[in-house]
Amino acid sequence: MAVVTAPISLDALIRRVQGPGTGALAAFLGTVRNVNDGRAVRGMDYEAYGPMAEAELGRIVAETLGQVPGVAIAVEHRVGTLAVGDVSVAVVASHPHRAPAFEAARRIIEELKRRVPIWKREHYAEGDWEWLDPTAPRG
Repeated sequence: MAVVTAPISLDALIRRVQGPGTGALAAFLGTVRNVNDGRAVRGMDYEAYGPMAEAELGRIVAETLGQVPGVAIAVEHRVGTLAVGDVSVAVVASHPHRAPAFEAARRIIEELKRRVPIWKREHYAEGDWEWLDPTAPRG
């Protein structure tokens, strides 16, 4: 689990959790979209206090490992300026069976959005920008 500045590699995350007993891989990729709340978006800035964000992410992963026995998890959240279509966050969970892999991946992303101190600023096509509440439900 890490806060990173480089583009996220799904293949690298899969390699970190895949093993001979893996029967299921569940992956979630969050990407920068081109429209939010009816406004055209041209990009997004993500900022974090790295040590604090990684510590909280570590706690979330540890909790999930305790709740979903046998799961392996890899998580990265990117910071910096991202363009539309760029991957901002990736979660990969592996397990011998699909239900626990899905459960772990969903739990990680939901808790990450709720608890990890990562801030995002959306840049709009009109030239202005706005800080967004990362905990606000958006579907």
